[in-house]
Amino acid sequence: MVVLNKIYTKTGDDGTTALGSGERRPKNDLRIEAYGTVDETNAVVGLVRLETSKVAPDVDAVLGRIQNDLFDLGADLATPETDQDLGYEPLRITDAQVSAIEEAIDALNADLSPLRSFVLPGGSAASAHLHLARTVSRRAERLMVDLSAREKINPSAVRYMNRLSDYFFVASRYLNGKGAEDVLWVPGQNR
Repeated sequence: MVVLNKIYTKTGDDGTTALGSGERRPKNDLRIEAYGTVDETNAVVGLVRLETSKVAPDVDAVLGRIQNDLFDLGADLATPETDQDLGYEPLRITDAQVSAIEEAIDALNADLSPLRSFVLPGGSAASAHLHLARTVSRRAERLMVDLSAREKINPSAVRYMNRLSDYFFVASRYLNGKGAEDVLWVPGQNR
């Protein structure tokens, strides 16, 4: 269980932060950037849920699960894979969490008509916020892929982020009248 009774510690005043292994790294380290962007994704999901809690309880329930998963993912990234005995078993994203996202995508996508154009962010407020979540999660994924080229990270974590951005896209269409209210891109419209 996590206990936070003092919020400021002053240990980061030198521009470093501690990983789950106890190692300290600069706050602009790629690993810190990656899990910080996962946290940013989670904050955007919180904005989305202000809308979905009112209009789409089914989607809101999945988003609630996703928020918890994103904390798991942050913990995963904050604890480098090592042979060192940490005194505890690090929390890692699992293939079951990836499968749950795939199932959620398939459930929503079954009700959508095929796309005939790219979709512009917009339509309902919830959909617009889901597009923001999608773009932030894609940035987190890019950072994680970059990190995986330099250090070993959990491959399920990368798969999870890849599926998550797909979920956000499909959910945005679902909340736009199952795609009927999507704002479609018109190539060259303003030439």
